[in-house]
Amino acid sequence: MSALDLTPESRPAPPLRRVRAQAAFDARILLRNGEQVLLTLVLPALLLVGLTEAAVPALGPGRRIDVVAPGVLALAIVSTAFTGQAIGTAFDRRYGVLRLLGTTPLGRSGLLAGRTLAVLAIEVVQAVILGAIALALGWRPVPLGVLVAAVPALAGTAAFVALGLLLAGTLRAEAVLAVANLLWVLLVAGGALVVPLHGGAGGVAAAALPSGALGSAFRAAFQHARLDLGAVAVLLAWAVGAGLAAVRWFRWE
Repeated sequence: MSALDLTPESRPAPPLRRVRAQAAFDARILLRNGEQVLLTLVLPALLLVGLTEAAVPALGPGRRIDVVAPGVLALAIVSTAFTGQAIGTAFDRRYGVLRLLGTTPLGRSGLLAGRTLAVLAIEVVQAVILGAIALALGWRPVPLGVLVAAVPALAGTAAFVALGLLLAGTLRAEAVLAVANLLWVLLVAGGALVVPLHGGAGGVAAAALPSGALGSAFRAAFQHARLDLGAVAVLLAWAVGAGLAAVRWFRWE
């Protein structure tokens, strides 16, 4: 049977519609998963409130909320684009879901595009909820900073999605689960994501990490409406490097 013989009901949907459907499906799965909600919303919200109300660690001059809120919004991106994406993709690969979806009309490129759109949709939900909590705690970001922050947000999403796919496509699912969660904790504790590092070898090293670059770019955007081009360049470099590595070494089954 040729493509001309197919009825309208049996023909594949247009590519854009297929990608949108996959993105909506992935977003619903993420929002219904209790562990993912804990990672992407509950823990960042607790960290936002805890660091704002506590007296330690020292966050430098100014109000604590002005430092904490941008960092937690950056953490939300890491939680969804990297940790959640890596774990979900790894177990989908383990159970053969990726291989099966790759043979459908959606294709591998459509699958990746759909998952990226799902990550962006979840990030919007996170920004609204966490931003509302931060505003209730007294956060008053520079209005223009919201638009400026969109640039590092997209660059950071690209970098951490690429890193998540690289991790998910090269290790066993159980190893990905352990490594992704461990890296999340390490980035929160010492990656200059939520708590900035000023000066010294630690500060220089953190600035070269995607976590430190994203945290720095968000603080510059929300506090001063300034686009940190150096931090964005670091994020783009990680996105390209990790993306090329994922293309080279990602195993679909």
